[in-house]
Amino acid sequence: MSFLNSSWSCQSHAASAEHELDENIYDNGIHEGNAYLLEQGVHQGAHGHSGVRFVSGIILKSKALAFERMLFRATRGNMLFNQASAGEPVTDPISGEEVEKAVFVVFFSGEQAKAKILKICDSFGASCYPVPEEMVKQRQIFNEVSARLSDLEVTLDAGIQHRNKALESIGSQLWRWTIMVKKEKAVYDTLNMLNFDVTKKCLVGEGWCPIFAKSQIKDCLQRSTIHSNSQVGTIFHEMDTIESPPTYFRTDKFTNAFQEIVDAYGVARYQEANPAVYSVVTFPFLFAVMFGDWGHGICLLLGALVLILREKRFSSQKLGSFMELAFGGRYVILLMAIFSIYCGLIYNEFFSVPFHIFGKSAYECRDKSCSDAHTFGLIKVREPYPFGVDPSWRGSRSELPFLNSLKMKMSILMGVAQMNLGIVLSYFDARYHGNALDIRYQFIPQMIFLNSLFGYLALLILIKWCTGSQADLYHVMIYMFLDPAGDLGENQLFWGQKELQILLLLLALIAVPWMLFPKPFILKKLHKERFQGHTYRFLGTSEMDPDSEPDSARARHDDFNFSEVFVHQMIHSIEFVLGAVSNTASYLRLWALSLAHSELSTVFYEKLLLLAWGYDSLIVKFVGLIVFSFATAFILLMMETLSAFLHALRLHWVEFMNKFYHGDGYKFKPFSFALLADDED
Repeated sequence: MSFLNSSWSCQSHAASAEHELDENIYDNGIHEGNAYLLEQGVHQGAHGHSGVRFVSGIILKSKALAFERMLFRATRGNMLFNQASAGEPVTDPISGEEVEKAVFVVFFSGEQAKAKILKICDSFGASCYPVPEEMVKQRQIFNEVSARLSDLEVTLDAGIQHRNKALESIGSQLWRWTIMVKKEKAVYDTLNMLNFDVTKKCLVGEGWCPIFAKSQIKDCLQRSTIHSNSQVGTIFHEMDTIESPPTYFRTDKFTNAFQEIVDAYGVARYQEANPAVYSVVTFPFLFAVMFGDWGHGICLLLGALVLILREKRFSSQKLGSFMELAFGGRYVILLMAIFSIYCGLIYNEFFSVPFHIFGKSAYECRDKSCSDAHTFGLIKVREPYPFGVDPSWRGSRSELPFLNSLKMKMSILMGVAQMNLGIVLSYFDARYHGNALDIRYQFIPQMIFLNSLFGYLALLILIKWCTGSQADLYHVMIYMFLDPAGDLGENQLFWGQKELQILLLLLALIAVPWMLFPKPFILKKLHKERFQGHTYRFLGTSEMDPDSEPDSARARHDDFNFSEVFVHQMIHSIEFVLGAVSNTASYLRLWALSLAHSELSTVFYEKLLLLAWGYDSLIVKFVGLIVFSFATAFILLMMETLSAFLHALRLHWVEFMNKFYHGDGYKFKPFSFALLADDED
């Protein structure tokens, strides 16, 4: 079809070029008395006398210049060459590529010149069209081509109108047809998974279903049997299998986003503790620790409320990638905003500006006549500020050291608490599966090692805060390893601290081989006893079967490899020991990002808003307000939000979930027509 269109295009452009050259002849008629010299020459040539003749055709536009030069040299300049673009690119019938072509007309005189021109046209691949030299025949051909072109245009217009009407008629039904096709394909795809029993002449299918849905499935099968008028009823019964079942968590629109965050790390294995339950609180809270500003929190809260209040409208629209991500996590943003407002009240920051919300400050200027308390120093005159950071710290000489110390110690306390929560969850997971080996040789030594070092550090921080001691905790922790029996001096916070540190250090050293050696050798012993056919009960567990034995002991007789088990346990132990140090240090990102957010907000407030507000010009004030608003919106509310979100995500995936979460399961995907609309496959 493309080739035919290109041929018609070529002929039409050739005809149009000739029409442009002979326009006066066709419009005004041929009169011997007033005809132009060129017209007279054409007429003379038509009657057999020597006159001007022509050759018309079409050629590649890239060859037109060289083609004209060759004609000029071959005829020694005795020719007149004219060309015009053929318009839109046409499809080459040989190569199939779209090329640009040009329509040309060559005027000349004599038979020898005609022979040369035709040979040159043939060598350049030009297509020449036979056009009679008589004016009457030319006009006749022109009229025929024009009529054919008009007929083609009418046909094309009619075809386009018919196509548009057909598309409009099926446009409203297209989505329903698409869903119908998806349903048919899904049904046939499911039927292909069934097995055909030749003897009983029935289909047999095996699959997973939640326990709570068994009654619903039986009712559905009975209804389908009645509606299909089947002579044979359906049989539904449970089967025993050694395969690991899929994982299914019932979620709603509030908890679904938190479950997706966990599933992005890995799907929980069957009956494994689900971190999403705890992430509903811990994730937005750790975000808020890094994003603590109740002014910025209110902005996030307003954005989340807009997404929630327009939930029905947005859910029925096709959203962009960023907007779809924000809408899917609207309830996550809501909790992050609420916790950010709470932490912002604790930090006493509203766009970096402190307020006396909960009463008067506990500090005043040393000299009552001074005008700037931050310059002359502060003195405590009343009870501490009832909630959060005292607003008098803002702008004082002690602000940065005070906030650094507060946020750094607070980050360590949160990190130790969350890591202990992860280890405690590993205990409940092992207890639920009856895995006594993991309780005695992983949970207990891990708790001892972590709390002997970093739990002790958290205890020192709390004691120092409660007693107001000036002890250097860095010195205490460093010399706990370098000189355990040394004198603590002024760094002693309580009686018996040195003896306790020696005991904790010994417990930490004992916990490492406790994690490493016993479990592989016990598994080897259990393997030998089972291989010899003995039955046994070990550590309060039932006879070793796939449901009650430890995960690492579920190996068959022929694939148990002691060296592999030992290396795996060694890697796990080393990873925990080194991770206890690196993970605790990783929680310091809470302090770093919180401080960075606060200082960046202060810079925008002081260097943009206050600086512009110091001028008398309204234009400068307006520009400063606009720049401050854009900087707050795009840097603090977008980039800083994304940064804090990613850091909170890392703390949950690495520092928290790796203490108890395997994440090597697979999702339960039920057959559902309702999910086909969102399924792109």
